[in-house]
Amino acid sequence: MTREKESWIIYDGECPFCSRYVKMIQLKKTIGEVRLIDARNTPPELKLLIERKLDINQGMAFFLDGQLFYGSECINKLALLSSPIGVFNNINYFIFKHPTISKVLYPFMAMGRNIVIYMLGRGSIK
Repeated sequence: MTREKESWIIYDGECPFCSRYVKMIQLKKTIGEVRLIDARNTPPELKLLIERKLDINQGMAFFLDGQLFYGSECINKLALLSSPIGVFNNINYFIFKHPTISKVLYPFMAMGRNIVIYMLGRGSIK
């Protein structure tokens, strides 16, 4: 299912914030190709999260070099690895480069995502 040398991000494709975020971060220049995976399509990668008892409805995940980063660790790792090009990436890096700040802010981001998903009439990812 998952190869050691591949990189991917799994997120909620129905969430406008999640979708924009994964498209705006620029990782290609720093780590190469990263597959963007919509969890709503029930991809095989979702099984890895389920096996580890990680809820995709509460956090996105990033797989890199055989390691899985979830939630606040995911956002922190993406900030550290993203290209320093562009206003968005610089702001993202400035805010989420510290693991502690990522841990404090991420639950609010997940809550915001859940509110938006509810308001849009979308259900949870199964």
